[in-house]
Amino acid sequence: MDSSVSSSLAIDAFAVRLSDIGAVDLDQLHALSIGVGWPHRAEDWQLLRNVGHGIAASDEIGRVLGSAMWFPHGSGFATIGMVITSPRLQSLGAGELLMRRVLEQQQGRELRLNATRAARRLYLSLDFRPERTVFQCQGEARVPRQTHVVPPGAELRRLEQADLAAIVALDAQAFGVPRRVLLDALVQESVGFGLFRGGRLNAFALCRRFGRGHVVGPVAASCDEDAIAVVAPHVSDREGRFLRLDTQLREGQFGTFLSQSGLRVFDTVLTMSLGRQSADPGSRSSGQPVTYALASHALG
Repeated sequence: MDSSVSSSLAIDAFAVRLSDIGAVDLDQLHALSIGVGWPHRAEDWQLLRNVGHGIAASDEIGRVLGSAMWFPHGSGFATIGMVITSPRLQSLGAGELLMRRVLEQQQGRELRLNATRAARRLYLSLDFRPERTVFQCQGEARVPRQTHVVPPGAELRRLEQADLAAIVALDAQAFGVPRRVLLDALVQESVGFGLFRGGRLNAFALCRRFGRGHVVGPVAASCDEDAIAVVAPHVSDREGRFLRLDTQLREGQFGTFLSQSGLRVFDTVLTMSLGRQSADPGSRSSGQPVTYALASHALG
C-alpha cells in the first residue's frame, strides 16, 4: 500500500492515526467488528487482509476505532468493504473520512460496495448509485423434502485446485471482471462443487468457514436448476448446522429452495456502484452466467 496512507488528524476531540491495516493487531480488528455486531472471526479478517488492502484508524493509545478495505481486480475495478467505525466516532464523520481516503487510493477504478442501512446516506453523498438489494439468508440448514436431482446430461463433482482456471473464467462472466487472486485464495479455503456438461464447467458453488458457521459463495450459474444443483450438496453437508448465503435472487425456484433449506432472510444490504453498474442477475433467463451468491458483502 502507498505509504501516504499513514497520517494523523483530529476528529472532534480525538487525535486519530491512519495506518496500513496489514500492520494492525488482528485481535483489535476482531474486537472492532464485534463492537458493531458483525460476525467476522479473526480468521475471516485475515483472509480479507490476504486478498485486499485497507486502512485502520487508531486513537492516541493505539485502540482501533475504524477500518476500511478495498479489493482490486485488475487496474480498473475494486470492491469496498469492512467500513467500520466504533460507536464513539460514528456521529463525528469518521466513516466519511475513511471513505474519502479509500477513494483517493482508488482513483480511476470503478467501485462497488454493499451498504448497510446506516451507511447508505454516506455513500449517496459520495455519488454511489443504488443498484439492488442483497438478501442475507441464514439459519440451520436442512435438506428439503423435495429431492433436487442433477439436471439431465450434467455431471456434479467436487472441485479441485486444477479447476481454478475454469472457475475464474465462469466467475468473470457472471461477476463482470476476472478475480483470479481472490478465487485462488477462496478455493484453498473452501469445499466446492461444480456442474459440468461435456467437460465444461457450467456452474459452481464454494463453501467455507465464516462467522457463526459456514457461508456458501460465490455461486455462479446460468439458471436456477444449475444453481440449486451446486448449492444442494453444501446444504446436505451442513445439515443441522448454521449456514449462510447472500443473494440478490429471492424469486423463483432458487429462492424457494433457499427457504426450504432453512435459509431465511435475516437482513438486507444494498449494492451500490461508482462508475459501471454490475450486471443484473435477474437476466439469468438469457442463459448468461450470473452471480447467484456473493463471496461476502465485502468481496462481492
